[in-house]
Amino acid sequence: MTIWQADFYRRPLRSETGEPLWELLVCDRTFQFTFGETCPQSAATAGWVAQQIQVAMERAGDKPAQIEVFRPQSLALLETACKDLEIKVIATRNPATLKQWLRQRAAWYPTLPNATGEPYNPLALDRPPPVPLAETLMGDQWRFAAIQAGDFEQTFPYQPIPITALPPERMPLQLGLPSTTPIPGIVIDAGRRAMPLAQWLQQANPAWLSYQPGQPDGAILDAGLVDRWVLVTFEDPEVAAAGRTFEQRKQASQGLHFILVRPDDSGMTQTGLWLLQQPILSP
Repeated sequence: MTIWQADFYRRPLRSETGEPLWELLVCDRTFQFTFGETCPQSAATAGWVAQQIQVAMERAGDKPAQIEVFRPQSLALLETACKDLEIKVIATRNPATLKQWLRQRAAWYPTLPNATGEPYNPLALDRPPPVPLAETLMGDQWRFAAIQAGDFEQTFPYQPIPITALPPERMPLQLGLPSTTPIPGIVIDAGRRAMPLAQWLQQANPAWLSYQPGQPDGAILDAGLVDRWVLVTFEDPEVAAAGRTFEQRKQASQGLHFILVRPDDSGMTQTGLWLLQQPILSP
């Protein structure tokens, strides 16, 4: 299946008449195919994007089955542009090849500051503050937890869990993690709310979970492209210590972690499971 990655957004460039320029960049995951074109802001429409996607397909001699997009402002335009072309557009936080290309291209753009006076960042997104999760969704109790990579591989993929997200490329052994590596996570015993919570998570499309110290401390869920949610808050020092351990284990597991929703702590049934991976920044 051919998969492309695309970004369409305003760059720090101007036309000969001084009008801001928008740039469409398209590549495949292997970077064997690339395509780029600019247009003045007045022409930055879904129709223009559709025309350029057609040109890209002609040059590639292929039609992608789907196009991955990470920028919210690009998503609606590309979805509209690709509808008649019958190309599925997927929202994802980490189209790695495209993001690397954008970083490389940034060196060629004029070094103009943005509206806040900061240097241009081709990957910058407007991220809203986290929003508290509705009390009607959160479970009866929760805890930070961990399970060895080998045990994770041998148990959860084979259990009849109604809602799961276990991408093969994120499985611990696929990432080369030793079988004894602790995979950190959060376990939520939600009682009768287990299915509504799992369904909400499925719709929210979790990206990663993080422990955030503060007053109070909290567990923050990044979801969708830029959404952020406060799953829980707490002031217990022991829970805070478990949160710090959770973050340390993420560093050791290449950012891999999980969210497990179940009706109770019996271990007999599970309702929802998400295997997530947070990009780990180099020190």
